[in-house]
Amino acid sequence: MIRTSLIRLTAVGVAVTALAGCALLSSPDPVQTYRFGGAAPAVSQSVSSSAPSIALRRVEFPEAVEGDKLLGVTGTETAYIKGARWVSPAADLYMESLENAFAGQATGVRLIGPRESVRSGRSLDIDVRAFEARYDAPGAVPTVVVTARARVRNLPDRTVSAERMFSVEQPATENRVSAIVAAFDTATRDLNTQIVAWTEANAR
Repeated sequence: MIRTSLIRLTAVGVAVTALAGCALLSSPDPVQTYRFGGAAPAVSQSVSSSAPSIALRRVEFPEAVEGDKLLGVTGTETAYIKGARWVSPAADLYMESLENAFAGQATGVRLIGPRESVRSGRSLDIDVRAFEARYDAPGAVPTVVVTARARVRNLPDRTVSAERMFSVEQPATENRVSAIVAAFDTATRDLNTQIVAWTEANAR
């Protein structure tokens, strides 16, 4: 009986060791997570109580980039940048960055976020068309391109009172993930600054 038990224990030990070896062999490559758009401002800008309000609708992103992967484009070829992910879906990070930009910069319009129940007579619709790192050739230093269409709509009929396409190109300093992420961050901040100023001019 003792001999049989030892054989069984040995067999179990071998099986566990084999499984552990398989787990080690199939371990995924390490992935570093990043964010863009910056943190919320320490002090929000003061907006007059008489300032018009505008409701921010959920920002639309292309399916290929709305998740947590960073898209690289070389000519007609696309691939996700290896070893890097956004800490949250890009669409969520962008929404947060845009709301923070209004909080820190807007003085002539009050932005109503999607989570607020306050009603407004106008809405701001943002449709992101491109959010990618573009390479002239494989291995070259990429340029981050962020393009979005903004519309101010009258509610409830949703007629468009103002519309504009925005596009920002921000070259990375080198072909490294950290430099590419920094370019995404800079491009997003630039785009948001332009959208805030344009919205203030067209929401009155």
